[in-house]
Amino acid sequence: MINEQILAANPADNPLIPPLYDIWWSLVAFLVVLFVFWKYVIPMYRKALDERRDTIEGGIARAEAAQAEAAQQLAAYREQLAGAREEAAAIRDEARTQGAQIVSDMKAQATSESDRIIANGNAQLDAQRQQVVSELRGDLGKLSVDLAEKLVGESLSDNVKQEGTVNRFLAELDGVSNETAK
Repeated sequence: MINEQILAANPADNPLIPPLYDIWWSLVAFLVVLFVFWKYVIPMYRKALDERRDTIEGGIARAEAAQAEAAQQLAAYREQLAGAREEAAAIRDEARTQGAQIVSDMKAQATSESDRIIANGNAQLDAQRQQVVSELRGDLGKLSVDLAEKLVGESLSDNVKQEGTVNRFLAELDGVSNETAK
C-alpha cells in the first residue's frame, strides 16, 4: 500500500530513477572519459603491448639465431673431432709402419752382425786350425825324424833330407786323412 501511494503520487519523484539532467551530465562525462581513454590511454596501452610483443618476438628470433649458430658450431666441432680422429688414426698407422720398418731394419742389422760374427769366428777357426796344423806338422816332423833315427840308427840331421822326409810323410798322412774324411 505504501508503494502504491509512492508510485501513484508522482512518477518523477521516484528515488530509484535519477533526474534527467543527471543522466545527461553523466552521459557527457562518460563520453569525455571514453574519448580520453580512446584517444590517449588505449593507444599508449597498445603501444606498450606492441613493444612487449616486439621484444618477445625479437628475443625469440635472437634465441632461434643463437640456437642455429650453436647448431652450426656443434656441427663444426663434430667435423673437427672427426678430422682429429682421422688424423690420429693416420698417425697411429704411420707409427705402426715406422715401428715395423725399425723392427725389420734392426732384424736385418742383427742378421748382418751375426753373419759378420760367424764369419769372423770361422776365419779365426781357420787361422787357428792352420796354426795347429803347422805346429802339428813341425812337432810330427820332429817326432818322425827322431823315430826314424832310432829305427835306422843313422843321423838324419841334414836339414834337406830331414825336410824331404817330413814332407813326404805328411803328404802320405794328408792323403790318408782325406780318404777317411770322404
